[in-house]
Amino acid sequence: MITRIEGKLRLKVLWFVNLFLTGLLFLGPSGHLSAGPAILFDADNGKVLYAEDPDMLWHPASLTKLMTAYLVFDALKAGEVTMETEIVSSPNAHSQPPSKIGLPIGGKMSVDQGLRSLIVKSANDVAVMLAEAVSGTEEEFVQRMNETAKRLGMRHSKFYNPNGLPDARQVVTARDMAILSQAILRDYPQYNDLFALAKMKIGKIHLRSHNDMLRTFEGADGMKTGFICASGYNIVASATREQRKLIAVVLGAKTPGLRRQRTSDLLEHGFQNYKWKSLLFEAPVIGTLAESPDIKGPTNMRRFVRSYACGYRSPTPKKQRVRKVKKRKRKNKSS
Repeated sequence: MITRIEGKLRLKVLWFVNLFLTGLLFLGPSGHLSAGPAILFDADNGKVLYAEDPDMLWHPASLTKLMTAYLVFDALKAGEVTMETEIVSSPNAHSQPPSKIGLPIGGKMSVDQGLRSLIVKSANDVAVMLAEAVSGTEEEFVQRMNETAKRLGMRHSKFYNPNGLPDARQVVTARDMAILSQAILRDYPQYNDLFALAKMKIGKIHLRSHNDMLRTFEGADGMKTGFICASGYNIVASATREQRKLIAVVLGAKTPGLRRQRTSDLLEHGFQNYKWKSLLFEAPVIGTLAESPDIKGPTNMRRFVRSYACGYRSPTPKKQRVRKVKKRKRKNKSS
């Protein structure tokens, strides 16, 4: 018969084993963490299952469009627009760089098409079209974004545009993106299917989502990816198994593949360990998770990101061979 003291000791041992295994799971091959800030939580109750630098400032890139979508949902609820309302490609919207739909100035689409283009194509021009349709001007919409962020409890987020294009002042945190994604699913569940779209069609053009988790991870059903050179590869990813929905926020991966692997590991770990972890200790919720005393960031990921657009050049076959030889010599010298 297990005594009370033995029972407590066993729980402590299990807790430390879990902590150790969690640490091993998210360490890269060199022993360094394989990505930047991250958070994993239960979408229904907000319980945090894993957090790493949740309050570190980071550039959101196209994760910004989650806030844009939330405000469009607000406008639909208030009757300011309908799904059939036409949004117009203004000179400001038309001037936005890719990724974009590329309507000519004066071109129109419905709010419904706009939301799909915003989420699936991550269209920067459509983000501005929606912003102008909802608030009149992009500037007024951005003010609304910041007011909404404050209302939701996103304490460290600052928005300066509705699409996430580079702006050194535009920052979020992993915790803030968790708060926003939970608010979207909680306040507007009728639009959940939009975030699960893997592809769409506008006229004769077929568009495919940048969120490859929808194609590779069992149960994946949303939400949004983001990338600029300064941010690296970001994602907010949701998945549902056995009626439990988990959300992972991953910021600053060096490649799309590392982003996918990191996110998959987080979600899989959450699904595999949720039940027994919840028995061992009471997980904090997003709002009560202890805040970092020293808020750092944002980090500029340009020199770390493996992207041709950010200046990265793949080594030539000759350089690859030279690197292998040097690595082998170092290994032989140390052995």
